[in-house]
Formats: sequence, structure tokens, C-alpha cells
Amino acid sequence: MTGDVAVLGVGMHPWGKWGRSFVEYGVAAARAALADAGLDWRDVGSIVGADTVRGGYPGYVAGATFAKALGWQGARVASVYAACASGAQALATARAQILAGLAEVVLVVGADAAPKGFFRPAGGDRPDDPDWLRFRILGATNPVYFGLYARRRMAIHGDTPDDFACVKVKNAAMGVLNPLARYRDAVTAEQVAASPVVADPLRLLDICATSDGGAAVVLAGLEFARRHGPADPVRIRAVSTVTPRFPNTVLDLPDIATDSAAAVDPPGEPFRRSIARAAYEEAGIGPEDLSLAEVYDLSTALELQWYEDLALCGEGEGAKLLRDGATALGGRIPVNVSGGLASFGEAVPAQAIAQVCELTQQLRGEAGHRQVAGARVGVSANQGLFGHGSAVVVVR
Repeated sequence: MTGDVAVLGVGMHPWGKWGRSFVEYGVAAARAALADAGLDWRDVGSIVGADTVRGGYPGYVAGATFAKALGWQGARVASVYAACASGAQALATARAQILAGLAEVVLVVGADAAPKGFFRPAGGDRPDDPDWLRFRILGATNPVYFGLYARRRMAIHGDTPDDFACVKVKNAAMGVLNPLARYRDAVTAEQVAASPVVADPLRLLDICATSDGGAAVVLAGLEFARRHGPADPVRIRAVSTVTPRFPNTVLDLPDIATDSAAAVDPPGEPFRRSIARAAYEEAGIGPEDLSLAEVYDLSTALELQWYEDLALCGEGEGAKLLRDGATALGGRIPVNVSGGLASFGEAVPAQAIAQVCELTQQLRGEAGHRQVAGARVGVSANQGLFGHGSAVVVVR
């Protein structure tokens, strides 16, 4: 039995700071995805919402919230929360429903109205949550964590702030070409270097913003797609939603430690590499088969890390891959041709879905001036709260 499901429609609400409800963004994205699929809301047998806990009660039950907003028509409903991996886990839920025969057509929606500044942990004190412990015990908000990670790359691999700036320059150039992006201005390395330091060595333009936005995908079984859609639809072939491997419940120290003798040897591969490996194995592909990738560039240094964790290059070779132009449009393996979070900012439950929207457009040949020539296979990657990770393989 094939694990493929067809992507019949994709839709997004532009990213920005619009000051309205996440429901409005999600409904706009859902309607755009349904129109793209040539289907009516009444054709949908199930709706899966990626949750936004900052949206209050409606955000905690996003699937039901979107079903109500679109108009109750009896669809099955589910809601999924995994922070930055919420969208991918919503896609996994929808795919499972289709493969189990519970629904022929499933609508997946994620949207957010993000606050300005640092995200606060939702739900009060969480002393059993590794991220809460990082915030409270170390005072390491996300930008601090990104800065520590960047310092680690500098110490171990010899990366420089100039290398990090090149990531922003590349992604901003792609954002110029994307009408849905929030930031659509080209950026120079000099502008990155002149922006304020946030968490040394990272500057303001090295770190993504928080945004409002929404994204939606219409999935269907292959038989339904053959009857109602294109003869050769874009398909989701794998969804990886793995957790770290570690012999106890402490933080996954090898991922953030230095290479000193005090570092603990991991029991296996680092977490993000296990995310990619699980996706590749399920899809029956390797990194050499990829046409492009959309990765979770919360900071410029983290994008370089994803190059290595997705096995696009060897360990410590991320900056060289970037400098050689391999990850730019026209390169061997373009990364974040959407503009990435550098151009969009974080609308948390929507971003993994938005990545699949971009991959779908690329594989259809509908990405306009940012089109990757001959794109046939794409992968997305995210890391979420409390050990969630995700990767999605999309094929044509």
C-alpha cells in the first residue's frame, strides 16, 4: 500500500502584522486552498487545525474553530499542537485519516496572530518542559539559544558572522520575489553587520521576526485525485514526526555542547539528523534526490546547521555550500527559495504548512521568478517545542 496522498490545493494569507484574529487568516488561506483544488468546503470530509495557544480557547481547538468559521457541514475534526512543528503534525494526522479510509478529502489549516517580541511560554510554569527550563534556569530565550548555537559553529567549524549574513542576503533576495512574504526588500551583508546586536554574534537581521499569517493545504487520496484532480498530482510521500533519542530525560546535551572532553557522547545521531533520516527512509529517497528544501531558519546560523543535518553536505561544510552558491536559486540544491522565515517571520502553526505550499508550487512549476528548474522532489524541516521535530517529503 502506497503512503502517498495527493496535494490538490494550497493557499495562504500574506504574512505581516495585520492586527486581526488568527481565524480570519486561516479562513482566507482555507478558501484559497479550496479554490486552488477546485473543490467546495462541502466536499471536505475532515478538517485538521494546527493550534495556536496564544489565540485563547479558539486557538486550542483550532480545527473546530475553523470548521465553525467556514460553516458547519458535518466534517470530522481534529486539532494538533506541537509549536513550530504543529503544521507538519496536522499534515501527518490528515494523511493518516486518508490512508485509513476515514476521509477522502482533508483540509489542513494553520494560522497565527503573533505578539510582538519574545514568545512567552504558554500555560504557566512548566518545570517538566526542557524549553521552559532553558528559559527559566538559563535565562536563554530563543535569541540567546540561537546565539549560543552560532558561537558553537564558530568554535567548531570556523563559521564567521559574514557567513551568517550571507544566509540573510540569499533569503532576502528570494523574499523580494514572493508576493506573500512580509519583508520584500533586498538586504546587503553590510546592512546585516550594521544592525543591532541581539545575542552575540547574531544581529537583528540574523533573527526572524514574529508575524501574523495563515496557510492551508487540501489533501486527498490518490483515487479521488485521479477522478477529480490532475493526472499527475503533487504528492506527500513521507511525514517524519520523531522525538530525540537519549537514555534519560535531561536535555539533549550533545546537540548544544562543544566538542570538549566534557561533552556527552550521544547514543545515536543528533536529533535534527534523525528527523531527516526518518523522512528519507519512509520516502525511499536520499538527499541526492532532492530538487530543493525549505528549512526552519529561525536564525541564519540555524539554516547552515540544517544543510548538514539534511545531509546536503558534510559536517562543518554548511558555510562552504552556501558560499559556493549551491543553496541559491540556480544552485545544486536551492534552500528557502520562498524567502524562508527571514522574509516571512514566524506565524507558528502555519509555517510548516506554508513550506509545503511552497514545495507544491515549485513542483507544479508555478513559482514564477523564483522557480527551481525541473523541480521533482522537495523536503521541509522544522523543530518544535518539547522534542517535536518534523520533515515532509513532497514529490511529483
